[in-house]
Amino acid sequence: MENNIILKVDSIKKFFPLKGGGFGKPHKWLKAVDGVDFELKKDSVFAIVGESGCGKSTIARLVLKLLPLTEGKIYFKGEDVSHLTGEALKKFRRSVQIVFQDPFASLNPRLRIIDTLSEPFKIHKIIPKNEIKDRVVNLLEKVGLSADALNRYPHEFSGGQRQRICIARALTVSPELIVADEPLSALDVSIQAQILNLLQDIKRESAISLIFISHDLKVVHYLSDEVAVMYLGRIVEKARTEDLFGSPKHPYTELLLASAPKIRVKSQELRVESQKTPNSKLLTLNSNDVPSPINIPSGCPFHPRCPKRFDACDKVVPELKDTGDRLVSCHLYRV
Repeated sequence: MENNIILKVDSIKKFFPLKGGGFGKPHKWLKAVDGVDFELKKDSVFAIVGESGCGKSTIARLVLKLLPLTEGKIYFKGEDVSHLTGEALKKFRRSVQIVFQDPFASLNPRLRIIDTLSEPFKIHKIIPKNEIKDRVVNLLEKVGLSADALNRYPHEFSGGQRQRICIARALTVSPELIVADEPLSALDVSIQAQILNLLQDIKRESAISLIFISHDLKVVHYLSDEVAVMYLGRIVEKARTEDLFGSPKHPYTELLLASAPKIRVKSQELRVESQKTPNSKLLTLNSNDVPSPINIPSGCPFHPRCPKRFDACDKVVPELKDTGDRLVSCHLYRV
């Protein structure tokens, strides 16, 4: 593994067994993540995008060891961390932290902020107890809050302030990697910009690597260095951010970018229009229904909705292949 690669995800799968089926019938499985590969470089932002239910958040929990893998391996700084337990897992979690989507549910309502932010220091025994309060104050100031927050409870803060506290908690153990799972989606637009700028500042100051999971394409375009587009548990396109947004290749990526709202002001009227990409002028979905991850279509999973499908699409699963400037899983790009 290259020295600048901090995380490598190798063919990971996560299948959830479903109840039912009856006596003698095979179990059904929900294929949340079905053979995903990617690498994250040090001091960079890798974004994962896709519709709800495509497996983005499951990947976050697999990377953090919050869920066990069904198959595959995860390497952190060259070391296989797929099956860590005990002290080894504790050490790994000091290096890799997560910021969850919902700041309201992420904080214990019964704990004061000083107790919430002191806990990681105590668990990992990072600094002497008499220095913890000063370190907590420094963290709060780093995320734009003051020492006045120390003895207050989560319900006394706004959503944006709570997310700042969650980010401060992630920073307590000086991680090398942060997984941000939809960290802006529960916040107002004006607050989203503040949190986004905060993440930018932290990355610039601390050289932390970031996995950024989002459905907000504008934010992904602004923040990320590389983007993976997921559909039904698989990556269908992966490229440098500017390449992907400038010239999407997979039909699903084209449709995803075309569906992103773009606000234009004209003649004192506020209009919300679809953002058209060069290759998406005539593309429309054949169906608005996303296929179930329990009954994934044969061949290309996207073919029932794809406006560019042809005979091979409903029979053969396309491989994720290198087309020169990116990886694409589509029969239109045979290499």
